[in-house]
Amino acid sequence: MGIKELAYHQTPLGELVLRRRPEPRLGGKEVYEVKLGDEFLMSSLFTKSEIELAELALAQLDIDSDVIVGGLGLGYTADAVLRHKSVSSVVVVDRFEEVISWHQQGLVPLGKRISEDERCELIAGDFFEMALGGTGAFSERRYDAIIVDIDHSPTFHLDSKNADFYAEEGLSLVSKRIYRNGVFALWSNDPAENEFTARLKSVFGSASAHNIEFMNPYSGKVSVNSVYLGVKQEQ
Repeated sequence: MGIKELAYHQTPLGELVLRRRPEPRLGGKEVYEVKLGDEFLMSSLFTKSEIELAELALAQLDIDSDVIVGGLGLGYTADAVLRHKSVSSVVVVDRFEEVISWHQQGLVPLGKRISEDERCELIAGDFFEMALGGTGAFSERRYDAIIVDIDHSPTFHLDSKNADFYAEEGLSLVSKRIYRNGVFALWSNDPAENEFTARLKSVFGSASAHNIEFMNPYSGKVSVNSVYLGVKQEQ
């Protein structure tokens, strides 16, 4: 099939692989994929919902926004944020230093554009630990938007210890890292769930969920991801 492995790393969560291949269903279109163990983390074929994650979040804000993005991957969410001139600064946190290196080396299509943007800072570390503990990128700092694209969904986590982040207590800690009228935005691989939307509303005061539909060339059917938004209503 002409698969080319661009990078391979052994991590505590399993084998992390970046690869490129032609997609025969789309006339040989070049596709980039990221795998962690047996899980496909991201494909350049499916980016609509990652871009919408950024767009829906930033639509809630005024100019001169400071944004933090949890998860870098192939960079589509971070790039969508940086396309907004109203964004003053973007901090992107990824657990794997290797993923940041892919961008700095230009191994992925958006890598150089993201890593060379003067407004953008790429940090290696555990986003969930930072957010809940007020450490690292969250130490003595708040943001206008916290945008998260790491786990598969609020109930399907790459690491079981991430579960605390999605509980009401965890979300309450996250809300303290956001300015009033700021936004928390979360990507999910699954259709929106009423239970989690209600939890966001109870914490942030205002919440909504948006199903994002796109054509899946593998199934020949429409697939659905979702974006959750929580807008902070309190001081």
